Amino acid sequence: MTIKNVKLKVENLYKVFGDHPKKTISLIHKGLDKEAIFAKTGNTVGVNNASFEVYAGEIFVVMGLSGSGKSTLVRLLNRLIEPTEGNIWIDGQNITQMSDKELRQARRKKISMVFQSFALLPHMTVIENAAFGLTLDGFNKNQAQKEALDALEQVGLGTHANSYPSELSGGMQQRVGIARALATGSEIMLMDEAFSALDPLIRTEMQDELVKLQEKNHRTIIFISHDLDEAMRIGDRIAIMEQGNIVQVGTPEEILRNPETEYVEAFFKGVSMSEVLTAKNIINHKFFSVPKKGSQGLKTLSRLLDDSDFDYAYITTSDKRFIGVSTVESMQAAAKTTDKVEDSYLTGVTTIDADTPLNEVIGLMAEAPCPLPITNEKNEIIGILTRTKLLKALDPN
Repeated sequence: MTIKNVKLKVENLYKVFGDHPKKTISLIHKGLDKEAIFAKTGNTVGVNNASFEVYAGEIFVVMGLSGSGKSTLVRLLNRLIEPTEGNIWIDGQNITQMSDKELRQARRKKISMVFQSFALLPHMTVIENAAFGLTLDGFNKNQAQKEALDALEQVGLGTHANSYPSELSGGMQQRVGIARALATGSEIMLMDEAFSALDPLIRTEMQDELVKLQEKNHRTIIFISHDLDEAMRIGDRIAIMEQGNIVQVGTPEEILRNPETEYVEAFFKGVSMSEVLTAKNIINHKFFSVPKKGSQGLKTLSRLLDDSDFDYAYITTSDKRFIGVSTVESMQAAAKTTDKVEDSYLTGVTTIDADTPLNEVIGLMAEAPCPLPITNEKNEIIGILTRTKLLKALDPN
């Protein structure tokens, strides 16, 4: 079992806006809801007793309707808004107890933020904008721009380093904002509705880019969104907020299968399991594979498969890259005219990337003569997808 490293931990966090925060929290403990408290005190409960953990290297999405408290929550995490009560731990350090000097250091080294508005300075070039955080941190100009250029290359804007923000599209401007956060080297990125101002097509492209960047850089990303499709597309786990409360945390699959409240159930109503689950969610790791060798003929392979108690032999290269699939019957038929293993391969077999959504797999499985091989980013076969598992996964019950 993989042990997950907790990067950020939130413990009993409250934020009350108004003149009587302690009285408000006592009313919360007595069971009054947000509306009743406002009517009684004039205070607004922004975040109510939030507790959760974020693992190193994951994209943790916080979502909810407008006014649910998600943007307040993300600003509490780096103390842009001061908590009323509670604790926030980053790598075991409680930032709620840090001095102003310690907090400034934590913001520079540990945690950066990407806003919905691109927040670029129009009189500065792209590279100067990307290097802005580093120059504030005391880096000399050459070193700051070297780090900034590397970050711009990562987001595909290296050739636009000397352009000005007004010369870029909205999507490109948001990439500069992400590059600025990357350039600081911060381990946690807070992203508040970062893509919501973009056109739908550009937004989807940015979501895909973010996932690629996260896989490459292994940053921990806390992403605020009101868009369910976006949350499911990029989130390793999702926290659902309602009236300042975190009502459920889990993977998209966990929440979809087991919504804990009517509010969460309504949120996910109409979402198909085929859109949420991917091939890796229903992978079968038990299969028979054989690395192809030049001296290996059909008789040898047929004997190995016959002794294996499996119906199919998945032939690979020495580094586990998929080549083809054979059965005892296909090998016996081929052996009548040849001893070449490749002449026994079944037709109509295609590999499936592990991250492929199931709704893109259904058609392939319907036509396939056998369970299809699932491959990773290195094109290595890591398992197979069977019709039985696919049908069970798609069954809402």
